[in-house]
Amino acid sequence: MNRPPDQRIKPITAAQCLPLRQAVLWPQATLDEVRLADDAEGLHLGAFVGTELCSVASFFVPGPGQARLRKFATATVWQGQGLGSALLREGARQLHARGVGTLWFDARESATAFYRRFGFQVDSVPFLKGTVRYVRMRGSLDTLLSH
Repeated sequence: MNRPPDQRIKPITAAQCLPLRQAVLWPQATLDEVRLADDAEGLHLGAFVGTELCSVASFFVPGPGQARLRKFATATVWQGQGLGSALLREGARQLHARGVGTLWFDARESATAFYRRFGFQVDSVPFLKGTVRYVRMRGSLDTLLSH
């Protein structure tokens, strides 16, 4: 994996997340359809190379000690270069500093190997969202931050 030298991770707005969410996760959907009802409450982070926004992730804290990752997307041309991993770690670092210990999310079955590298475990039977198979995954932020 060759990590881009001018990579930066910084907070972004929910609106900035929408084009990558749409392009990577749900290309047939409109921008409004990839917007979340609770986007205003989320922690949205973006990974940039130069001025290009290459990866986005949105984190939500629905209850004490836990957070949910939603709509994590990396542009196809930037996948496999460490941007998503760095973004996931930064989100975990910020959540951990807020007292969150557990992160959970619905992962596409095709992406479970990526998440297992950070210590996440499957916590459900497979289910469908539209025509895409998902599983729920859960893990400790301490474990993620130690990888």
